[in-house]
Amino acid sequence: MNKFLIIGLGIFGRELAVSLIEKGAEVIAVDQRMELVEEIQDQVTYAIKLDAMDEKALASIGVEDIDIGVVCIGENFESNLLAAVHLKKLGVKTVIARSSNPTQEKILHAVGVDLVITPEMEAAERLSYRLMHQGLLDVTYIGGETVAAKIEVPEIFVGKTPAELELRSKYGVNLIAIHSPQASKDGKQLPPIINNNPDANTVFKKGDIMVLIGRNRDLQKIAKLHQHDS
Repeated sequence: MNKFLIIGLGIFGRELAVSLIEKGAEVIAVDQRMELVEEIQDQVTYAIKLDAMDEKALASIGVEDIDIGVVCIGENFESNLLAAVHLKKLGVKTVIARSSNPTQEKILHAVGVDLVITPEMEAAERLSYRLMHQGLLDVTYIGGETVAAKIEVPEIFVGKTPAELELRSKYGVNLIAIHSPQASKDGKQLPPIINNNPDANTVFKKGDIMVLIGRNRDLQKIAKLHQHDS
């Protein structure tokens, strides 16, 4: 099981910590504001009030055992930078840090941060993509032109199989999962049935969600099919 350290419990840090817990990870959540620590303490493995700018304080919680440290301090770049530097110095295997602009990103890479994230920019990019393409439910940029996206099955796909549709040869995308909705029970919406290894003869049903990987422009071909459905 991966062990994560999340530093900074603003909206992004808090949501990340809870999401990792839900996926089965072990999470230590840190912030110097006690009220934020108290808010999350029942949702993570450990929640600690600590000033991440203090290297000795960080060392005292055994960060050398952490697999991935994520610095999510958005309001103070100096604190964000120092916390990331401390984690690298203390031997954390992988250090991820948040940046708000290209200059911050360059500085973080210069001090050895393994991965720099820009949540606001990524969120804006995802939203603009969704606004431009009906039927696109989520998108993650993997690198270069490669994108992973969730797309509702277009009407013209319903009743057909990936083999019949020639998803790879005709559209240039790979189908990696299908999420099929379940009917609500006792007024509660049940989670979807997830097929993480659909074969070529799986029949698409109305309401299914396809998880696809491919080039940005190839995914747009499928997203645009919803324009013909409406």
